[in-house]
Amino acid sequence: MKTPQNFDVLIIGGGLAGLCNAIHLSKFGKKVLLIEKNDYPKHKVCGEYISNEVLPYLAFLDVNPFDFGAIKIDEFQLSTTNNKLISAKLPLGGFGISRFTLDEVLAKKAIENDAKILQDTVVNINFKKDVFYIETKENQQFTSKIVIGAFGKRSLLDVKMERDFIQKKSPYLGVKIHVKGNFPSNLVALHNFKGGYCGVSNVENNTINLCYITNFSSFKEYKNIDDFQENVVFKNSFLKEMFQKSTPLFEQPLSISQISFETKKPVENHLIMCGDAAGMIHPLCGNGMSMAIQSAQIASKLILNYLNDENASRSYLEKEYIRQWNQAFKWRLKAGHFIARLFRNHRIANFLLQILRKLPFLIPVIIQQTHGKPIKI
Repeated sequence: MKTPQNFDVLIIGGGLAGLCNAIHLSKFGKKVLLIEKNDYPKHKVCGEYISNEVLPYLAFLDVNPFDFGAIKIDEFQLSTTNNKLISAKLPLGGFGISRFTLDEVLAKKAIENDAKILQDTVVNINFKKDVFYIETKENQQFTSKIVIGAFGKRSLLDVKMERDFIQKKSPYLGVKIHVKGNFPSNLVALHNFKGGYCGVSNVENNTINLCYITNFSSFKEYKNIDDFQENVVFKNSFLKEMFQKSTPLFEQPLSISQISFETKKPVENHLIMCGDAAGMIHPLCGNGMSMAIQSAQIASKLILNYLNDENASRSYLEKEYIRQWNQAFKWRLKAGHFIARLFRNHRIANFLLQILRKLPFLIPVIIQQTHGKPIKI
């Protein structure tokens, strides 16, 4: 029987959280293996807007998104189902960059730092005597002191671990497309329609990202995506104009189903969960990418302390990660859930918008409830 390869840290999932962990840990000389089922580059269903709060941390990782075409964004626009519009300045600002580009940039930086990236799928995880034993679909075996779960919104590993949220129905569907058209480069817009909302913002190469989320029960009443858009999405006049006056760059829109916003645990079966695997904020809040990146910073700093201290305990590592994760994100998630719940009721949403149009200074205050301050290094 072949002896398993050993690593200091093994990361399952190569999205933003997984890649940032790989860069951070390998930067300090740790032997890191990241296992990702897909290759790079790859498009993903994602809003592709990132709050500027992560820029200090990305600089620490030696990654400057503006070197790769990221677009600066400082204006926000919101419309409700009755086509009323309100605009405001973003309190901190952000930038737009596609996952196609950003994930590939981060993967190259991880490899440059001597992290190993393996295209494979983890099928089994065992934890015995303070060591993880990992098996993959391609019959490869590994051991590691630490395993980071960064496998996204919903994974077969979630099912295997019988995580609480996976037992509940996930009623949301996400759809994304890139287009060419006219849209202010410094603007991110959120347009509501019955049963959902669509984010619009620019990414690199003069490309516009259109990404919407809807309740699956609303979607299944129609024959296909085109039919749904024509009869539901386009009731919002801003979205109708955006879709009809632009040129699609994908042959078919990308979609993802069974999106869950249920509460998750930041540590599960001794795995340190990062990004969407630890908790997912409603896309309405536009801060999921920033949270994924910041969760990697929290995890990596604690893991480095644990690996470098012979007297460190796993129990302390796990408790401290849960504490810091909750401190950074628990309020944001609650605020995001509450805001999304209000906007699901279009009558309430329209009433709120009337208030915000009269008191526009409240918009930055609301946005700040789901965003953080620039990350301290």
